[in-house]
Amino acid sequence: MRYAPITERMKGLGAEKWDVHYRARAKVLAGERVLQLSIGEPDWPAPAAVLEETIRALRAGRTTYSSGRGEENMVETIAAHYAQRTRRTVSPDSVIFMPGTQAAMCAVMMALVSQGDEVIVPEPFYVTYDGIIAATGATQVPVLMKPEDGFHLTVEELQAVVTEKSRVLVLNSPSNPTGAVLAAGEVAAIGRFCVEHDLWIVSDEVYSTLLYGGVMFASPFDDPVLAQRTAVVSSLSKSHAMTGYRAGWIVGPEELCTRALPIAEAMLFGCQPFIQDAAVYALTHEFAECHEAYAHCERRAQRMSSALAAMPGVTCSMPEGGMFLFADVRETGLSGHDFALRLLEEENVSTMPGESFGRAGAGHVRVSITAPDDVIDEALERIAKFTQSVMAAV
Repeated sequence: MRYAPITERMKGLGAEKWDVHYRARAKVLAGERVLQLSIGEPDWPAPAAVLEETIRALRAGRTTYSSGRGEENMVETIAAHYAQRTRRTVSPDSVIFMPGTQAAMCAVMMALVSQGDEVIVPEPFYVTYDGIIAATGATQVPVLMKPEDGFHLTVEELQAVVTEKSRVLVLNSPSNPTGAVLAAGEVAAIGRFCVEHDLWIVSDEVYSTLLYGGVMFASPFDDPVLAQRTAVVSSLSKSHAMTGYRAGWIVGPEELCTRALPIAEAMLFGCQPFIQDAAVYALTHEFAECHEAYAHCERRAQRMSSALAAMPGVTCSMPEGGMFLFADVRETGLSGHDFALRLLEEENVSTMPGESFGRAGAGHVRVSITAPDDVIDEALERIAKFTQSVMAAV
């Protein structure tokens, strides 16, 4: 039987990267107790008032078909949210509501690139980026970030990879998996480079509310010049612990959204109205639970990074933002994959191999900070025991 070329392009770019995590899940299903630090699933609930609004909308019968762009109140609310942030007018026609950042990224990339184009991606990168790019037929061009630079992107590194085929630069700040956050000056310099080379910027901003140590968030969309070549993709998954709601969006130039809308409609043709009502409520209210969670994440990140850095064979810095630590385990002599696999097999602690995020992640493991404190404490004890054992054998 024949299959479309997309199935060949995407071989090995899906579940295989989650191998250690899925092995951990299999252990759990088999009745074993596994301490799971492998995914960014908030361990705190969505705000109680958002849940009540979801129930209200369900009871009100908000379960019918929806507009492909999104409910009118939804796209107006997202537009107002970014108008407040950027201090300029943002039209509802510059918005498409999507079921999460993943779908938003996919629709945007399909609207911007195809066979023969190149997409520049700083590496390490979130595990699904290469699958999305491969689906379009474009070629992913990695920019290998360096641990000694804090995994920050520089214009000099971009100059080394840009070609006449380059069409898009992907930015993810705060970064998953590294926790790096681009400063305003870095974003401005990168933006000037993109103007010079006529590149689109796809800015994944899903972790923008999780910033540590006084670090400030900066987006190319907030610059009125760069906004004309920037597509923001984001969601409420991390900011409001609404992962299962699948409430995300695209914000960008009106023409881009006009061109991306038929793609979004071909994929989905609308999202549940009751989910959008809940998302509107989330974006138009402040929640003490969220701010407490952000502060708790910072305290966890500080405690966990210090504990990991004190372990033999491990180097770990405090992240600038996000939900993860990116621990360097190269001194153990193990690859990130072997470290994560052995840690799971010997100590029942689940982490993500750095290699799942590209070649630049080799020799690292990503450790989530989104687990209950008692689970984190026990996991740190087990990781310390494991590293001591490994280093004793080196």
